[in-house]
Amino acid sequence: MDQPFDGTRAERLTLPRTHEQRAALHNEVHARPPEAMAAPLAISHVVMLCDGEERAHSREHLAALLRDHHLPPPDEHGTHVRTELPGFRLRWELHTEFVTWTFSRPMADALLREPREAIEPVPREWLRVLPGRVLCAMHVWVLPGGPADGGPHPKALLNEETLVGARVGDGACEAFTDFALHADGFSRMLLFAGSARPRQLGRLVQQLLEIETYRMAALLGLPAARGAAAVLGDAECELAELAAAIRAAGRDQEPQLLDRLTRLAAKVESHYAATHARFSASAAYFELVDRRIADVGESPLPGLQTIREFMNRRLSPAAATCAWAVRRQSALSERVSRISNLLRTRVEIEQQQSSQGLLGAMNRRQGLQLKLQATVEGLSVAAITYYIAGLVAYLAKGAAGLGWPYSGEASAAVAIPVIAFAVWWSLRRLHARVLEG
Repeated sequence: MDQPFDGTRAERLTLPRTHEQRAALHNEVHARPPEAMAAPLAISHVVMLCDGEERAHSREHLAALLRDHHLPPPDEHGTHVRTELPGFRLRWELHTEFVTWTFSRPMADALLREPREAIEPVPREWLRVLPGRVLCAMHVWVLPGGPADGGPHPKALLNEETLVGARVGDGACEAFTDFALHADGFSRMLLFAGSARPRQLGRLVQQLLEIETYRMAALLGLPAARGAAAVLGDAECELAELAAAIRAAGRDQEPQLLDRLTRLAAKVESHYAATHARFSASAAYFELVDRRIADVGESPLPGLQTIREFMNRRLSPAAATCAWAVRRQSALSERVSRISNLLRTRVEIEQQQSSQGLLGAMNRRQGLQLKLQATVEGLSVAAITYYIAGLVAYLAKGAAGLGWPYSGEASAAVAIPVIAFAVWWSLRRLHARVLEG
């Protein structure tokens, strides 16, 4: 029978050893949650492109602002801070390449023709020295109702020539922007809250801000893609010249061509390594822009481009340019590798042919050496036989006094064939043992 829940019993339960990153990974799904928002509201969104050192300074800069208002500093490992300050609300987020600062405050009067910006109460001296470089800056005004309910009209705040608008949030809201930089360096957006609930409105504002943030981050790859065109063009011309030179080159020119080709391969790979991270990041940001546009649930307004239509016309060429640069880099790298392999194969074949010629010459020299050795062996047999036969003659002469019946000359003459055969047979055995060893 199951026992009822007992808090004391639960305290006794223990888990096995936990992964050191479990809590951080578990809470990742709750990172950067959207805030509930209510119209009328003014928002100023600033994105600072930062390197590693500037990211650390950004946290210190936030801590200085909080310290000035007697608030606790941010967690040293945190990537997200939301806090209330006198006159405005601040949301700080730390990303891989950039830091976002989002300032918001309620609007006192939503019917003003020129609404006030949320960034106005922020200390000017503190704001002027934000770490990093401005990548994106946008003012957003969230107004109740719709354009016909009073307040500023989109055409009064935005450029009519580039005006973009759509129903968003599955038809609950209407958003208008012109994707243009105004005199203060900020772009602008009007969002009419319509029937959106606070949570829905907060998610929608965050998605719209992310579209602009990721759009600018994605476009960081465009200058690199344009710069790559010149480098890749020069490399392709050089590769074509090398391919033609390889086809007509003689054996003595191949080492120099291989050296040039190796240098070109190093140049191409170095450029690829320098730009690959940027192109990969841009591809990821382009994908995020598409996802966020899909998330806002656009439907068209009469006579206006939607955000997706604008992005397809203006952003898609940039995305295609970056993708083209990546494909061109990969294709050039493969071509260089292929031609390098062909040239190395050609050099190796010629080296093998040279080696075969050298081995043939060595074989011929070895044959001559064997013939000379056979001649020397014949002379050696004759010489050794001569000396041994002389010894036999001396022995026969000495043995005559002991009753040896033959003269020394006769004994030597009889012994010569036997001695010659024995010497020849001994040399052959010695020669065979040497070869076997």
